[in-house]
Amino acid sequence: MPTQLDSPSSAPPRRRRRQLRWMVPLLLLAVAFVGYALPPYLTLDPSRSRLPAQEAHPQYYPLLVAHIVFGSVALLAGCFQVWPWFRRRWPAAHRWTGRAYLFGGVFPAGVAVLGVAPLSSTGFVSQVGNTMLAVLWLATAVAGYRTARRRRFAEHRRWMVRSFALTLSIVLNRLWVVLFVVLLLPQVDTTYGGDQDAMIRAAAGASVWTSWVVNLLVAEWWLERGAVRRRSGPVRRSRTGPPTGSEADAQPSTTPEAPTPASPEKMSS
Repeated sequence: MPTQLDSPSSAPPRRRRRQLRWMVPLLLLAVAFVGYALPPYLTLDPSRSRLPAQEAHPQYYPLLVAHIVFGSVALLAGCFQVWPWFRRRWPAAHRWTGRAYLFGGVFPAGVAVLGVAPLSSTGFVSQVGNTMLAVLWLATAVAGYRTARRRRFAEHRRWMVRSFALTLSIVLNRLWVVLFVVLLLPQVDTTYGGDQDAMIRAAAGASVWTSWVVNLLVAEWWLERGAVRRRSGPVRRSRTGPPTGSEADAQPSTTPEAPTPASPEKMSS
């Protein structure tokens, strides 16, 4: 008879509540960012762009709009993709949201970045940083898609965590650039000779790199932490049964080991 500790119905609500502690703030942050960043570009009016127009490059604005629209899809869809409860409770919706994340989000948005990044007005450092971000964003998404198609779902989830960490970099970029501007502002007259635009370009370049590099490092730490916890696993003892898991391995054997019967697959082969 299962005890309350072993009841499968008591664990999911507790786990779901823990997930909501980070899922709700994440979704609110994503909605707030999209609500702020997207509307000016839905008008298709270059004069409302928050980035300087590139009159010498007419393809810049259409690619910028495509990147922001498809990137918004990736940001919102990705929130649901990394929600474990949603994935387990609604597997069909998870698959369709995943298709939206990849084919309606990351893939077109990443390709658009490759055309926008070399024309960035914030300098060479930002151009290289955004180009590298686009390449890694596309690469992690392709790896996630390929592992899902091959039904290697554990690897798939790891690649999609990395992909979503890169998706979130655009949100955290705004926080990093404010921090770097505050740090560099006292150096405008000394380091930058009074050129405030040069200081802003330096802050923007640093924020581009920091946003995705730090995100990837945090994602890798989180993935490795989870892998270590799964390998070590808590020792659980049933009140009515023998020791299980690592505890069973630690118990000395008192009876001779019986031969292991062959599985049906082996018997039929």
